[in-house]
Amino acid sequence: MADTEEKSTSRITGFFSAAYKDFGLPRLIITGFVLFLFILATIMKMDLTILISDSLVRIGMNGVLVLSMLPTLACGVGLNFGLPVGVIAGLIGAVMSMNWNLQGFAGFFAAIAIALPVAMVAGYIYALVLERVQGQEMMVGTYVGFSIVSAMCMFWLLAPIKNPAMIFAIGGQGLRYTLTLDKTFAKVLNDFLAFSVFGVTIPTGLLLFFGLLCVLMSLFYRSKAGLAMRTVGSNPMFAKSSGMNVRYMKMWGVILSTVLAAVGIIVYSQSYGFVQLYTAPLYAAFPAVASVLIGGATLERATVGNAIIGTILFHTLLTIALPVTQTALRGADISEIARMIISNGMILYALTRAERR
Repeated sequence: MADTEEKSTSRITGFFSAAYKDFGLPRLIITGFVLFLFILATIMKMDLTILISDSLVRIGMNGVLVLSMLPTLACGVGLNFGLPVGVIAGLIGAVMSMNWNLQGFAGFFAAIAIALPVAMVAGYIYALVLERVQGQEMMVGTYVGFSIVSAMCMFWLLAPIKNPAMIFAIGGQGLRYTLTLDKTFAKVLNDFLAFSVFGVTIPTGLLLFFGLLCVLMSLFYRSKAGLAMRTVGSNPMFAKSSGMNVRYMKMWGVILSTVLAAVGIIVYSQSYGFVQLYTAPLYAAFPAVASVLIGGATLERATVGNAIIGTILFHTLLTIALPVTQTALRGADISEIARMIISNGMILYALTRAERR
């Protein structure tokens, strides 16, 4: 009897030990801090339904951008700091769809259809650049992202678009800094099959779209091409000796990441209700990088689960930190500063723990 109880206790202990090791200390710390903020919001009698609803929207609107980090990690290129390359392609698709006054799902899917070929061409060129700087892809990707954003500032000013709702009123040329999507495809995914549960609004379409892409990415990882891409990323010499085209798989990883980034910014924009041009995409890569790292991804291993967990933790933290600190610091106009210190401080603390996966 004692042996049975001891074995049962050992199994339970082993289960929790394995779960803890798999989840990781950084994610445990951030999860605890997010729960602490919710408890603090309850004590201060804040409306939790609004906080949870906003968190769900934030998760759905940023999820695809975080997911776009996985292909480059899988193929061994590293974190895609050149994410603005794909973001710019998505913005071109959104702008063209708006210029044609396409509304609802027609406008949304037209933007994606326009962005996809642009993203594939841009991703191919970007992959050629990264091929020439092997070992320094992340640093060079950052410079490429900054450069493409700066170069596109001239394009937005000179774009041959005459829609009066999109161009500057004075001068009659050049796209505005922020374009509203109210009359085109604003919140088409958010409002699709949306419903409320105990006052919490569930953006069904937005979460379903993110979930669909997660499923497709997971299926791709299980396909022959996906397994080859992961093999190239984990052991290039073994992949080459097995007859795999390492160069080809890395290029497709970069292209796929760029395409997902283009789709991601369109999803983000329709949920936000605006398209932001010029220097707005400059730091688009950093929240996505932080999310996927917090989710447990490393340069050697990254899964769809890491992207989902990281998106939930990081963006829930960012969503609720501002209103909670603003309520806690009544009369003090430092809520934004406090939010940045708390959120980035916790992320830095969690990611620099000695125990790593």
